[in-house]
Amino acid sequence: MMEIFKTSEHGLETLTVDTIEKGCWINLTEPDEEELDKLTQLIGAEPTFLRDPLDVEEKPRIDTEDDQILIIVDIPYVYEDDKSIKFETLPMGLLQVRDDYIITICSKQVPVLERFRNGQIKNLYTYKKTRFILQVLYHVAKDFLKYLKHIDKKSEFIENSLYKSMRNKELYKMMELSKSLVYFTTSLKSNETVLERLLSGKLIKMYEEDQDLLEDTIIENKQAIEMANIYSSILSGMMDAFASIISNNQNMVMKFLAAITIVLSVPNVIFSFFGQNFEWPFAGNPFMWLYVTVGSIAITLLVAYILYRRDMF
Repeated sequence: MMEIFKTSEHGLETLTVDTIEKGCWINLTEPDEEELDKLTQLIGAEPTFLRDPLDVEEKPRIDTEDDQILIIVDIPYVYEDDKSIKFETLPMGLLQVRDDYIITICSKQVPVLERFRNGQIKNLYTYKKTRFILQVLYHVAKDFLKYLKHIDKKSEFIENSLYKSMRNKELYKMMELSKSLVYFTTSLKSNETVLERLLSGKLIKMYEEDQDLLEDTIIENKQAIEMANIYSSILSGMMDAFASIISNNQNMVMKFLAAITIVLSVPNVIFSFFGQNFEWPFAGNPFMWLYVTVGSIAITLLVAYILYRRDMF
């Protein structure tokens, strides 16, 4: 899908391919080959620059070709799979074609660009190419921070479930969160390299306000890296601890069942003993059954008390 936007005095307006003009923003989401070829013909965009960000294995980098600059960064991507929320990353491309056009390329529809499309970003001007690129990078860093907080809250919820759990289901969920943190940490560090290259000012022209925005972006990215590292360490320690807790919970259940088995075996042994087919003293006493029952209950309670004192219950 290809969308074309341009800032005017009325806000962000949508253009068509026939009315495309300089100073516009072109958003490519899961584009097909026909759209990519048409864009190459219309504005002269480098074909490889349009296709590289669509590769999910592409790493963050900066590439230049004549008067075009391609910036690829990793962005957080959240989706639901089998009633479970997955946190992953995928590449997004920012392509500046001369000083005329800015193109965003992504293989999925992502929230960070949705906010730009819906006009939720303040001071958005599509003709200010450098400012637009830095605004996108800034909100990418903010999204990483937001989803890291979501991961932390989700891990706390799983932690509360683990205290009484005897299953591995919760541990599997924590393993997924741990894997997500690895994705986030790797992507954030790669993005940091890209941001540091931009900071030199040799690749794109920056005014003083742009420099401040880039520095803020770098700070947000570093904070996200620190948070990801902290959460990853905490989660790793929690997984080790709760693996022991689950094993201990299972041992407690087995100990309780063993104690119950011992207690219930006492009256069974007594009644089996007195059920033998031969004469017992006082067998003619009509209250003999009551004496045996009371005695078995007393012995059972005594055994239960002894087990309780030994912390078997």
